[in-house]
Amino acid sequence: MTTLPTINAHQAIAHVQPELWQKATRLLIKKMIAEFAHERILNPEPEYHTNGWDYYVLKADDASIQYRFKARVLSLHHWLIDAGSIIKTNNGDTALLDAAAFIIGFKKAMGIDAALLPVYLDEVAGTLYGSAWMLSSSRLTTAELAHAGYQQIEQSMTGHPRFIPNNGRVGFDVADYRHFAPEAAEPLSLIWIAAHKSRAEFTAIAGTDYQQVMAQEIDSASLHAFDALLKEKALNPDNYYYMPVHPWQWYNKLINLFTQDIAGNLLVCLGYGDDKYLPQQSIRTFFNISNPHKYYVKTALGILNMGYVRILSPYFMRTTPAINEWVYSIVENDRYLQQTGFCVLRELATMGYTNYYYESALKSDSPYKKMLACLWRESPLTKLQPGQRLMTMAALLHIDQQGAALLPELIRCSGLSTDEWIQRYLHCYLSPLLHCFYQYDMVFMPHGENLVLVIDNYVPVRAIMKDIGEEVTVMNIEYDMPEKAKRIVVAVPDELRTRPLFTQLFDGIFRFIAAILVEHSDYPQQSFWQQVADCIIAYQQQHPHLEEKFKKYDLFVDTIAPDALNRMQILDNKKLRNRDNPFDVPTTGEMINPVAMFRHNNK
Repeated sequence: MTTLPTINAHQAIAHVQPELWQKATRLLIKKMIAEFAHERILNPEPEYHTNGWDYYVLKADDASIQYRFKARVLSLHHWLIDAGSIIKTNNGDTALLDAAAFIIGFKKAMGIDAALLPVYLDEVAGTLYGSAWMLSSSRLTTAELAHAGYQQIEQSMTGHPRFIPNNGRVGFDVADYRHFAPEAAEPLSLIWIAAHKSRAEFTAIAGTDYQQVMAQEIDSASLHAFDALLKEKALNPDNYYYMPVHPWQWYNKLINLFTQDIAGNLLVCLGYGDDKYLPQQSIRTFFNISNPHKYYVKTALGILNMGYVRILSPYFMRTTPAINEWVYSIVENDRYLQQTGFCVLRELATMGYTNYYYESALKSDSPYKKMLACLWRESPLTKLQPGQRLMTMAALLHIDQQGAALLPELIRCSGLSTDEWIQRYLHCYLSPLLHCFYQYDMVFMPHGENLVLVIDNYVPVRAIMKDIGEEVTVMNIEYDMPEKAKRIVVAVPDELRTRPLFTQLFDGIFRFIAAILVEHSDYPQQSFWQQVADCIIAYQQQHPHLEEKFKKYDLFVDTIAPDALNRMQILDNKKLRNRDNPFDVPTTGEMINPVAMFRHNNK
């Protein structure tokens, strides 16, 4: 039996101290101003310019409340703000910075519905609570992270760079935070249950079956113990599948929502497994630290975090292995993708359990139909060569508690120039994504948490894409593909097809890298964007047979309009996108494309 450590009342708030809270608040308000201004939700007014900085004022809905700060506005309308310069005044008097008060003060300008405001504030408070905890704990510096292991780096990340409440985790209490939040958790075990085959469905890629997955994931002694427990209840183990569930999900959702099934022995609790896991940045995915070569386990988790209730669909689980097989086959059999080292982590097997009551009562989509499912994904350690190590790509955007950036430290340790390092990074990250788009009409969701970099001598040499089943889209309805994989096909108008690249790569990753290099390495932003342009041009020159597509889906257009992620969260904090029409979302408005100036190089 595994027991989680208890957290007493004083420990729960030990880090909620004035100095730490103010530091966390200042950093979050800096991000609020920067990202809301980036999306043109808020519009700071310039006051004057001196010593290379512009000074701005931002007036709240009540103009007597104002925020002044200094900033530099970089390419893609990126606001590089000096956090220490932010001053709030109320009727001319200096006032304490307060994140909740900031949101309330700009609720009209933000256009947030009164019904959504309390939940949004809840998410902001949860994000602040976690930020203050990280500031209070002994975290690795960038100099240490440059040499750290995969899980040490994973636990040091601070969340999505664009979303304001990126770690709200509505549903967790403070004890849950310490048990299950990626940055705070100690190694833990998962709960295993037996799910009756009349309600549960197991699906796997070709050549993999249920017995193989169980033989790898559960030792023989535990399997025998599970069988024995069922037999003690006069139940036949052959009628059940064994599946792992998140401990929080068991105690907070499954016991209530599936009580009838538990009472009828359709679901049987088997207890905690022996292996120890750590939650990943995605919070519902677990890395096996007892045996790191075993599969990742991804589970349903009924908390609200960053625009979605983090459940898993039993319907999607039925087709996820087929989708992974198809994408894997494309990647493994494409010579160019193999040359770049690009690969995917397959979701090899899945399991979903249908709640009969919610299925029969609700005809429309609902999180309540998706509370019990899991999948098994390959471990990235199987992709390493001797001397190589893993690093989440989110680390490239990481700033430590002392304000030092990890990316310049990696470049320094590599012995390469910034130009050389960026060139190698773009070759293993951007080049294969361009190929998937132009050759196969396929786009991923390649944000920092979804991408694992293979690092050799502090330099990325390979990009590993994960979260395939839920976050890959094929934008060609005429594509010849297996029937079971066709749910990833979406009809997208030609004029919108490049938007995922501009949103996920340019706006979601590259503008932050460019800003970090400007601020921490004095590396000109134009030099970075020229590197991006050169990578695109090099790819196009190597694939002349795709010339018509390069013209049709031009990455050198004068202006672009990426998705406005915070506006999407403000409009609907439980469902950012409609899978059937994922591009029908608000945008940031048009902004100058930073690679457009290099179009003449592509002649």
